[in-house]
Amino acid sequence: MRFGDKQSMNMGAEKVFGVDFHHFIERESQATTMELASEFGLTLRDVRSLKKKMERS
Repeated sequence: MRFGDKQSMNMGAEKVFGVDFHHFIERESQATTMELASEFGLTLRDVRSLKKKMERS
């Protein structure tokens, strides 16, 4: 099966900052900001940014 340009672009839509967004949501309620940053390899600023994006949507 061949992928078109639009299909390949949509496959990366689940990741923000290279993080699986669904996994981040699951862990957010259980972990502190520092734990999230270290687990996903992000900075604290990136974690705060992701949380703000989640509030908007």
